[in-house]
Amino acid sequence: MAVFSTPFSTCDLCDEHKSDGSGRFRVVPPVFQAYGGVPAFAGPVVTLKVFEDNTLVKEVLDTPGEGRVLVVDGGGSLRRALVGGNIAKAAARNGWAGVVVDGCVRDIAELNAEAIGIRALALIPLPTEKRNEGQRNLPVQIQGVWVQPGDWLYADADGIVISHQALI
Repeated sequence: MAVFSTPFSTCDLCDEHKSDGSGRFRVVPPVFQAYGGVPAFAGPVVTLKVFEDNTLVKEVLDTPGEGRVLVVDGGGSLRRALVGGNIAKAAARNGWAGVVVDGCVRDIAELNAEAIGIRALALIPLPTEKRNEGQRNLPVQIQGVWVQPGDWLYADADGIVISHQALI
């Protein structure tokens, strides 16, 4: 189970970095819903850019996560679910700390039973089409906030923050 062992608070992180005008510390807009069995998670970021096709999402989460967080730029689509119960189970089994989807997820009961943190815009029962499309390990934008591979993401009940480096 990949759980961040050092307690943190995104509010405390924001208090410490509120004067940072460098762009190295960013706060994600409060539009993401919490799913999964882990309420708070953090780790270095891996990025994907996909649109209504979760082929790469499954492929990446089937690999060792080593406490990392997958950030998926799904284009904000509310038409197809990029993560479901089987993918969440694989992510938890493979040691991913969390998944943030700028798009939808499905299978809420299964998501909430897994030892992984998940943030997404909404639930929708419709799965994706499998077109084997998408890009990995590139800068992505989620809700207008740039996220780079190797950034650090911290998510808890108060929100999501992104940092150029580990903060704790």
